[in-house]
Amino acid sequence: MKPDPVPTLFAGPFALATLSPPDGPPLPALVTPDARVVDLRIALDAPQLTVRLLLEDWAGVLPRLRSLAGDSGVERRPLADFRVHAPVEPRQVFQSGANYRRHVIDLHVAHRAPGDDRPEAERRAEAADIMDRRAAEDLPYVFIGLPSAVTGPYDDVALPAWAEQPDWELELAAVIGRPAYRVPVGEALEHVAGYTIANDLTDRATVFRRDMPQIGTDWLRSKNAPGFTPLGPWIVPAESVTDPGDLRLVLRLNGETMQDESTKDMIFDVARMVSHVSQTVRLLPGDLVLTGSPAGNGLHWGRLLRDGDVMDAAITGLGAQRTHCVAEAAS
Repeated sequence: MKPDPVPTLFAGPFALATLSPPDGPPLPALVTPDARVVDLRIALDAPQLTVRLLLEDWAGVLPRLRSLAGDSGVERRPLADFRVHAPVEPRQVFQSGANYRRHVIDLHVAHRAPGDDRPEAERRAEAADIMDRRAAEDLPYVFIGLPSAVTGPYDDVALPAWAEQPDWELELAAVIGRPAYRVPVGEALEHVAGYTIANDLTDRATVFRRDMPQIGTDWLRSKNAPGFTPLGPWIVPAESVTDPGDLRLVLRLNGETMQDESTKDMIFDVARMVSHVSQTVRLLPGDLVLTGSPAGNGLHWGRLLRDGDVMDAAITGLGAQRTHCVAEAAS
């Protein structure tokens, strides 16, 4: 499915994408704001090049990409001639929950304890205090996703027949450009090559195990069906994103706005999130760190995804994605 035109493809002079022509395999590409494409295999004389290989030498290749973006003599083709895939094939995907202040406060207020008859304003103030304390003293809530769930930004997504409550979660995703292990917060953004858009689809009905509640959440089943992580359309270099803590996220379902929030509302910012993950695992170039979703999920609206739905998602300076939902036939 071709995307609708958007006024601004992305911030800065270029972005990185994985594209394919109608008659060829996917290729790493430099995309410029005039919607033109440079085949980086040719421009960099590297026939086996991929976006992930570019990220593995991010510091070395970035100056060359800047130069290519401004070189009018380099062969360029129209973006419209290509299919847009997920911009990178990550080795590791890290997802985050409960990271937007208003979203978590809304959940706290909505799920009040039996017999708690206090006014909503009082319960909301209590929740706000909890969020302040959490931001100051606690750790981000991060779990592992699967690369096999990643799909392109304009690909159809099959809603599994077993998924009773499929939901959307628009998120800012940081793309790692340097290996990171036990990095302090102050150095964490030096390991981020760029940013892209992710929609972390979730089946709410399978988040918690019904057969054995004491073992808690089941993120494998609820979040990792094929296509449950639409990604892209491209990676915008971090140097072109002035402040990842001040980006607007908007998701529309069939034209109706469902999520509209700023990353200012994040409890743990990108640097804290990347640093936190790196304390346990070694982050690798091309890995994704998703930073959580703001208020306005389908469960909040009482309207979950169904056959024929179209989600349009955008984040300031990072472009937009369009996802068409198709019900999977029951076996």
